[in-house]
Amino acid sequence: MSNSTDTSLSLNTAARELGLYIGEPPFTLGWDVSGVVEAVGIGVTRFRVGDEVFGMPRFPHRAGAHAEYLTAPARDLAFKPASLSHVEAAALPLTGLTAWQALVPRAGVRKGQKVLIHAAAGGIGHLAVQIAKSLGAYVIGTASAGNREFVLGLGADEAVDYRGEDFTAVVRDADVVFSTLGGDVAARSVSVLRDGGTLLKMHYSTRDAVFPDAVARGIDTRFQLVEPDAAGLGALADLVERGLLRVHVAREFDLEEFAAAHALMEAGGFAGKLVFRLVE
Repeated sequence: MSNSTDTSLSLNTAARELGLYIGEPPFTLGWDVSGVVEAVGIGVTRFRVGDEVFGMPRFPHRAGAHAEYLTAPARDLAFKPASLSHVEAAALPLTGLTAWQALVPRAGVRKGQKVLIHAAAGGIGHLAVQIAKSLGAYVIGTASAGNREFVLGLGADEAVDYRGEDFTAVVRDADVVFSTLGGDVAARSVSVLRDGGTLLKMHYSTRDAVFPDAVARGIDTRFQLVEPDAAGLGALADLVERGLLRVHVAREFDLEEFAAAHALMEAGGFAGKLVFRLVE
């Protein structure tokens, strides 16, 4: 498959620095892809040459998406939403599936529930807000004051300034908390959940964290890692085509700007996703 774009730099940064999931260098980074099928293997019937597809192949193992061409299992891909460019579509798989798999099959979010989403302006967070709203939830997002209007524009019912406000003093009896942040955010989030609620801790540093108070109150705090999911990609594409999900691309980079893209990712402070544009 020819690969036109790639994104999800936060995990790529962790992989670059720590060898997270993919071992020791040398290696080619990248998981998210959107591109055109150039050839299919024996027995592949889902796609034909020329089809436009997107996905997150082989995660968490090496996919090598930071390249002009890559191979991928057909079951790790889905048809690209027609209304999205390849740049936009490449910003969707890893972050979108992370939010979808956590909020839908894991937490079972439904109409009327209260959902708190941390880092709601971020790559995963801005998609999680929209997915939760599409399910009928009342959504509260934490973000900087500068991103307040962006988060509300995504459909959030409330936006909490994480720098000026303590979310534990603002939010009460949440059914679900979605956290992609490290530090003590996940631990502090237990206090805003109702008994029997769900804490979706998605940051790798929290994978082994155990919160005694959560256990005593029947709160599910298991760590979850996203996995390739063609059905989930199809569900995301459906939300896009129905106008319920949009991808915000903060900036595009040529592959030669690899170092600059990673530096911006580490600095943070932007809304949405960063994308590599590999082929015109």
